[in-house]
Amino acid sequence: MTRDTEQLIRQLANSAHPVRRLAQPYVRAAIWLAISVSYLAVIVAAIPARHDLSSKLSEPLFVIEQTAALATGIAAAIAAFATVIPAHNRKWILLPLLPLAIWLGSLGPGCLQELNHFGWQALPLDHSLWCVPIIVLVGAVPAVAMVVMLRRGAPLTPQLTAALGGLAAAGLGNVGVRIIHPEDVTVMLLFWHIGAVMALSAFAGSMGHHFLNWGSTVRASENTAR
Repeated sequence: MTRDTEQLIRQLANSAHPVRRLAQPYVRAAIWLAISVSYLAVIVAAIPARHDLSSKLSEPLFVIEQTAALATGIAAAIAAFATVIPAHNRKWILLPLLPLAIWLGSLGPGCLQELNHFGWQALPLDHSLWCVPIIVLVGAVPAVAMVVMLRRGAPLTPQLTAALGGLAAAGLGNVGVRIIHPEDVTVMLLFWHIGAVMALSAFAGSMGHHFLNWGSTVRASENTAR
């Protein structure tokens, strides 16, 4: 072993810092959910429901829809946190598929009923556009919290990680909107609400390499360690 090699090993040993292992994905998802639900509660309290929520809660399809949407957000959060742990089982990324399928399936009966009643030609196309910015507003803090927490891992697949994180935040945002404005399911509601969730998830995925840049994440971790 040369003197240079010994000096290099000594320098590495002297500059090494203890590394705290990341918590399991479901633990980190629980922390994220606690932050997000607290923020959601504030928003719901500040913006009172525009319809009778209690009557909607007695409808099984509405309960299934909101439960599945919430489950989709939680599952996507767990999957996102799993992707920033190297060598973690990649099957976790499939976790949101089942609740997402149930969520979409719960919207089908209302859309089919509207189509049978009006037909394609007379289908009412009016829908308040305020739902899209409200989804963004409700999902803003969950999205920021998600990015901050994901940057503490190793985002080796930033696009996938960001897309899952965006789905988690947007799914939770949709739950908040449906609590504030629990209207009947229509084709236009499906288009605007679910379309907004998918669009936000796709946008997050496309921007993943900016928000979850591996090099900047490593430098931030080193600065924190110092």
